[in-house]
Amino acid sequence: MNSISVLHIDLFQAGRTASDFYFNTMKDHLVVGHRHIEKPHRHDFYAAVLFTGGTGVHEIDFQKHEVSTGSFFFLSPGQVHSWELSVDIEGYIFFCSQEFYEMHYVNQKLRNFPFFGSVSFPRKLQLDASELQKNITLFQELGKEYRSKNIMKEGFMLSLMSQVFINATRLFSKDFDTMASSAGLSYFKHYQEFESLVEQHFTEHKSISYYASSLGISPKHLNRITQTVVQKTATDVITERVVLEAKRMLMYLGESLVEVAFRLGYEEYSYFARVFRKNSGMTPTQFIKKYKA
Repeated sequence: MNSISVLHIDLFQAGRTASDFYFNTMKDHLVVGHRHIEKPHRHDFYAAVLFTGGTGVHEIDFQKHEVSTGSFFFLSPGQVHSWELSVDIEGYIFFCSQEFYEMHYVNQKLRNFPFFGSVSFPRKLQLDASELQKNITLFQELGKEYRSKNIMKEGFMLSLMSQVFINATRLFSKDFDTMASSAGLSYFKHYQEFESLVEQHFTEHKSISYYASSLGISPKHLNRITQTVVQKTATDVITERVVLEAKRMLMYLGESLVEVAFRLGYEEYSYFARVFRKNSGMTPTQFIKKYKA
């Protein structure tokens, strides 16, 4: 059974012994990694990609995003992505392992940043000129430190990474007015807990009542939280996670449609197909034909 490739940081290290952090310009990264990244793939690390010139398309979990100057993307372990970029592409990219970041920041988890922790959260920011320049400066400083042999090098790199992540979180939060209030922050914390539970149990449990009970809140309140944070019902969030996994399996695993449905918790393929079609606008068979054409 062939599955989509999972890339590790050390594939891009070009002789470096460290395997928990990587930094490069986009031009040099495409030279170093072209044989690994020309097809859709997953990572086992977190990534941030800032484009400062050129154009293209970046597809993340079957969602296409336009690439242009100021496009800023965040990727979590397990996400499937690929890109088609113009020859004049410019920008910066860095990878880090969960351990590299969290062994220094015990109380700050990477999944606590919304663009890393939430499947339903946007993965792209489009920066204006001022924000783009701010991030270019941070990336350039990070790259300079990465190549240095300075004392307390890792601490300074982690500080720069945190500034990148915190600035991005603040920009994302501007789209959610309620996030400025204490109630909004409480909602977002509950939403993160909900998504974490969904990630663990979506193949076995698909009812709102299960997750609401696990969180100690009512189904009505859980729906209020998801509507506030991502403008979706709790059922939508659960179903989207199931269908996303179905798409990954249909594309990259050599299993039958019935087997995919069964592994995702559906005893009847016909019911699974209806759920898939309602969520994605096409049947599983139509999806395969579209993406494997």
